[in-house]
Amino acid sequence: MTHKILVLPGDGIGPEIIAEAVKVIDVLKSRHGLDVELDEAAIGGAGYDAAGHPLPEETLAKARQVDAVLLGAVGGPQYDALERALRPERGLLGIRKELGLFANLRPALLYPELADASTLKREVVEGLDIMIVRELTGGIYFGEPRGICTLENGEREGFNTLVYSEHEIERIARVAYETAMKRGKRLCSVDKANVLEVSELWREVLIRVGREYPEVELDHMYVDNAAMQLVRAPKQFDVIVTTNMFGDILSDAAAMLTGSIGMLPSASLNEKGQGMYEPIHGSAPDIAGQGMANPLATILSVAMLLRHSLGNAELAERVEKAVGAVLRQGLRTADLAKPGESAVGTAAMGDAVVAALG
Repeated sequence: MTHKILVLPGDGIGPEIIAEAVKVIDVLKSRHGLDVELDEAAIGGAGYDAAGHPLPEETLAKARQVDAVLLGAVGGPQYDALERALRPERGLLGIRKELGLFANLRPALLYPELADASTLKREVVEGLDIMIVRELTGGIYFGEPRGICTLENGEREGFNTLVYSEHEIERIARVAYETAMKRGKRLCSVDKANVLEVSELWREVLIRVGREYPEVELDHMYVDNAAMQLVRAPKQFDVIVTTNMFGDILSDAAAMLTGSIGMLPSASLNEKGQGMYEPIHGSAPDIAGQGMANPLATILSVAMLLRHSLGNAELAERVEKAVGAVLRQGLRTADLAKPGESAVGTAAMGDAVVAALG
């Protein structure tokens, strides 16, 4: 069966890092029997430039027809003056919503070779392996009403709505419990139930669904404490499940425990198993076009794509081992290099992974 993948390079460093991921896919096709077809489309600022909208109809139509989407990054300062509905980030939120990509898996895995690249002490982070399960299509990012209005006294007021329905919480809870069952059978649900009614419901549903998974140890943590614990004793966590906004923040904090946000991939899945895969970092417009971006998070996103949407764990492991091999060789992009240590460029790092694939 030929699988179809839609490639969305996007903006900033997106095209550069996607090019290296495509190199990896091409090698898997030519040397290791991967049967896939690639197509490409525009999203974000590139979508606006091409079709006047950050999520062009053609892009969305293609995305609906494939097994998986591989995304680079969206955004750039040249689009900041656009009205909110036309900004690049709306394209990213839009495709998540339109494809129903409600479950975001964000691993924070520290490669042993990068223990000294973390800003925390080696003994705090060595052996780190966390999976953050973030709800992706609900919460305050999508809640209505939202907007900016002018009050009677002439003052402007901004407002957003934090809302979760019971079924939205239940389905992300099941993903989290299933994930925990495949790992250490420990699940930490992060909320703010001491002040938010939404979090009260979140906690109630997590407890109820947990009765179906008696082997999984469930505990609860307020988000402010969770942020503190991630930098104090991160290895206490195995699987974390949380809301859209909290997950956005905590996963970026967890990323830096691993040495660089340029190392972490992500998978966003819907109920049919279709997924969108992307590095968790942004478009980094300050280094775009300079050939210095780290492509490893994007390449590791290919590994997640192989595992979760194509069901090919063997090739996923091959890609992950290749990344480990280049790190053991001492190759570092600028974000990973220590002061005075030489760094390799984006293409050179991609070539090294290709060579390590065999």
